[in-house]
Amino acid sequence: MFDELPVTRVERDPRAPAATVGWPHDIPAVADLLGHGVELGPLTVLVGENGSGKSTLIEAVAQAYGLSAEGGSTGARHSTRESESDLHRMLRLRRGIGASKWGFFLRAETMHGFYSYLERNPGSADPVFHELSHGESFLSVLESRFADPGFYVLDEPESALSFSGCLALVGLLHRMARDGRRQSLVATHSPVIAATPGATILEVGEHGLREVAWDDLELVQNWRDFLGDPDVFLRYVLDD
Repeated sequence: MFDELPVTRVERDPRAPAATVGWPHDIPAVADLLGHGVELGPLTVLVGENGSGKSTLIEAVAQAYGLSAEGGSTGARHSTRESESDLHRMLRLRRGIGASKWGFFLRAETMHGFYSYLERNPGSADPVFHELSHGESFLSVLESRFADPGFYVLDEPESALSFSGCLALVGLLHRMARDGRRQSLVATHSPVIAATPGATILEVGEHGLREVAWDDLELVQNWRDFLGDPDVFLRYVLDD
């Protein structure tokens, strides 16, 4: 079944230059990916602290697939300011036999510009996303863009979603993974999204990349501890 997915494995392109120093190559997760590669299933979720390399990896895989670093569907050429790394040029994606080549990159930090890009395209059947709330616009994109077979990359989608919105996304990701034609790669700080049944969870950190059960995620433990006794954490960040 996995052989029919749009992307079955991400690895270093053998034609790529030898090991490079400096950012982003000195990020442990990037070094791990280039050294060992990673298999992708129907739903793969990356979890880790800020600066761990989640978004760098997500962005590079999306670009290697042919998606814009600033988000959108296959073929979109929306661009404002180039800030991405050259990591995508060092990657090779192993594609599933006969799999769809369609894809969509949903990136929270650049969606405002993507909405403006859509408005400049005459004849679009899309709603005026700028007239919707941040969360409503995200949910509208999910409903309109995530229906077809393909490869869907999401970078911190929870930033626009309420708790109920995150649950709605969990339901969508689960349905997509189960139908075998819509593959997702997600980077998140949300324990709710990481809890999607059937997800392969990769914890990103100083160790590189490692598969972890949801219960064993540091993210989950931290939230459990905080909700159990917020004062234990708040006393370290609040002024007397």
